[in-house]
Amino acid sequence: MKRSAKAVWKGTVKEGSGVLTTQSTTLNDTQYSFKSRFEEGVGTNPEELLAAAHAGCFTMMTSSLLTEAGYTPETLETECKISLVDGKISLSELTLNAKVPGISEEDFQKIAKNAEEQCPVSVAFSFEKSLTATLA
Repeated sequence: MKRSAKAVWKGTVKEGSGVLTTQSTTLNDTQYSFKSRFEEGVGTNPEELLAAAHAGCFTMMTSSLLTEAGYTPETLETECKISLVDGKISLSELTLNAKVPGISEEDFQKIAKNAEEQCPVSVAFSFEKSLTATLA
């Protein structure tokens, strides 16, 4: 399987702007710029997209591992925060809030940790990752 996206940038890094389009066209000429990345401008940015990718991948892996272990998750809600420090992405922080009927805290934590370690996006990231998992 291969997935693709395209970026088009026009102008200088600070005054210019670009658009991103994904293969699925979920992002279709979606704006990004210096302001949307480093300030509070309109549009997306690479760090936000990495956060979405990590949250989505991890949550699907958690669901898969829970199902494999015989549990049916009611709700899995994951927030991911990506830190950009001194021009380098340094940390991905996952925060999971879950409702999983019948699971023990110990089993839940083990499965969540395994999901964080096994999801393909986690594996691709060479920078630090952290996980906080809460069972409701």
